[in-house]
Amino acid sequence: MDETTEDGVLDGALSLRQPARGYRAGLDAALLAAACDAGDGDRVIDAGCGAGAALLAAAVRRPGARFTGVERDPKAAALALENVARNGLSGRVEILQGDVGARFSGLGLEPFDAALANPPFFDDPSTLRGPAEERRAAWMADDGLAAWTGFLTKAVREGGTITVIHRADRLADVLALLGEKAGSFQVRPVHPFADAPAKRVLVRAVKTGKAPLKLLPALVLHARDGGKHTAETEAILRGRAALAWD
Repeated sequence: MDETTEDGVLDGALSLRQPARGYRAGLDAALLAAACDAGDGDRVIDAGCGAGAALLAAAVRRPGARFTGVERDPKAAALALENVARNGLSGRVEILQGDVGARFSGLGLEPFDAALANPPFFDDPSTLRGPAEERRAAWMADDGLAAWTGFLTKAVREGGTITVIHRADRLADVLALLGEKAGSFQVRPVHPFADAPAKRVLVRAVKTGKAPLKLLPALVLHARDGGKHTAETEAILRGRAALAWD
C-alpha cells in the first residue's frame, strides 16, 4: 500500500488521509470548500475530488447538503471513500469513479444544484517541466480546461452554480469557456500579499445566469509582518469563516 499521512483539517473537525508523496491537498482545496454556499437539501458534485479534501471540508461546512465526488484515479477514489467513512459522512457523501473527460451523462446522475472543481492548472505539457508521475494527473488536464468546464456546465441544472479555483492568469479562459453556458459571474482574486499580484481566482457562475460580472474584494493570504496567514485567511482555514458570495 502506498504511504499516506493523516492530517487534521478545519481545526481538527475533519481527518484526511492523503498520499505522503505526490499531490497533497492544501490551500486551494480549503478555499474552494470555503466558497461552497450550498443550502439545505442541495446536491453538490465535486469534479476530480482526489482524496476528498475540498469535498469533505465542504460537507462539514454545509451539513444540510448532500455531496458526490467524482474521481478517475482508483487509488485516489479509494482514499476518498475511506475518508468519507472515517469522518462519519457516508450518509450524505458518495464517491464515484469517473472521468471528467467523459460525458456527464455517462454517470447516470440527475443534474446537481451546485458543482465544485479545482481543475489541473496546466493543459499544455510544454508549460510544465517534468512533473513527478504521481503528481501529473493533478497538474495536467489531459483533455484541456474545456473538458472541465464542459463537464461542470452539464453537471448542474439551470440556475445551478459552478464554483472553481484556478490560476489568476487563466481567468480569461475560465470566463470564456464557462460563458458558453453560464453567466452571472462573480470573481474573487486571491493575493499572496496585499502588494503582490493575484496568483489564484475563485470564480462562481450561474448556469444560464444573465447578471453582470461582479469583481469581489480580494482575499489576502499573508501579511508582510512575518505571520503565517492574515487573520481572515486563518479564520477560513480553521472553519470559523466562509468565503461569501454577495
